[in-house]
Amino acid sequence: MADRWQRPLIIRSTQARLDVIPCDSVKNESKRVAFFPDAYYEVDGIANTSRQFEAFAKRRGLPFLVIHAGPRNEIVTAGSVTRVQLRRSRVGFPLDRAHEYDLLFLRHYRKIAALVREFAPHVVQITGPSDVGTLGTLLAHRLGIALAATWQTNLHQYARTRLSAAVSFLPKVCSKKLSGAAERWSFRAMARFYKIPRLLFAPNPEIINLLENTTGKPCAWMPHGVDTEIFNPKLRDRQTGPFRIGYVGRLTAEKNVRILARLEGALTALGHRDFRIVVVGQGAQERWLRSNMQRAEFTGVLTGSELSRAFANMDAFVFPSETDTFGLAVLEALASGVPAVVSAGGGPKYTVQHGQTGYVANNFDEFVALTAVLLTHPDLLTSMRIAARQYALSTSWEQVFEGMYKAYEDYLHAAYLFGGRHLGRDEKA
Repeated sequence: MADRWQRPLIIRSTQARLDVIPCDSVKNESKRVAFFPDAYYEVDGIANTSRQFEAFAKRRGLPFLVIHAGPRNEIVTAGSVTRVQLRRSRVGFPLDRAHEYDLLFLRHYRKIAALVREFAPHVVQITGPSDVGTLGTLLAHRLGIALAATWQTNLHQYARTRLSAAVSFLPKVCSKKLSGAAERWSFRAMARFYKIPRLLFAPNPEIINLLENTTGKPCAWMPHGVDTEIFNPKLRDRQTGPFRIGYVGRLTAEKNVRILARLEGALTALGHRDFRIVVVGQGAQERWLRSNMQRAEFTGVLTGSELSRAFANMDAFVFPSETDTFGLAVLEALASGVPAVVSAGGGPKYTVQHGQTGYVANNFDEFVALTAVLLTHPDLLTSMRIAARQYALSTSWEQVFEGMYKAYEDYLHAAYLFGGRHLGRDEKA
């Protein structure tokens, strides 16, 4: 394996560490990427994107080392991709029902450092400040490898919404002050972390501007793709029955899911009766939703063909979250030929073309009114279903990851010309 991974390097000694500058960084050779994703097996957008990134590298024959947490320790090589799974310890804490943070995860450092040295990557790519991301960050720093990071989750907004729900028993003024402070301090901590990488990626223009202004680092656009064969209107197998309004995602405070109950009540008050709200997912808000909704079907978490059929059998998709940076479920709905109504806050508004593939609602009243439009105008719904599918067909994971490799190439080329030192966003070759 060492022979296969060897490549020429220029190595500059800088005190206690090595600053590794690939002497082939200005050539057309495929860049070697060591990838440390926050999630891999979990059912969420980060895990899905991580698996897609690995699959892209395998299809293209690109040298790719992926290191993630899982239930056991193992190393598997398939083609150009080597995947390392590391078991978490019991010393940690849950971030939610599906995600954990292992306080002892750095115990894997020596073993992974040896693998990374042998692989000799041009870039270490992380997806956030998780236990896995912290390991990748430390390795990149100590080995002098260019570190890239994606901003996948608005954790500061999660901190605000979760704390707000937890202290809802307090007077409103106190609750608002506490949740606001949690958001500010969480963002400051996140901003400090994102000053460490040399290259940043973000899924929407708002976050790109925020990161560049806060960190002074270059930030590239990283949209999302969707598998239009897996998510496909051809999988629809119902022709009649109540109008099905769907939601797919975690049932947690930061997803703003209590709006689903308010939406049900508002549509009923408008005189609509022949509809159901299909809720796909699980989370801490599920019990409250079950207690406060009469026209809802709760499926739990669905994956594979069951999830694909659930999407295809929806008539409209609603996504009330204001904290999502992209909202991959929205794109999966569009690929399934299902128009979406999303909130104006957050990243999903950049996925929906207002009036063509769905609607962007500025407030709750608009959310209700626009959902009702889809419910009551079948001809409009049909045209939007076609437009939604066409839009999804224009997206591609191939384009997403080709763009990432192009950003790696551009950064490494500039860094090579500048002698390997860090480049800020205003300092270009």
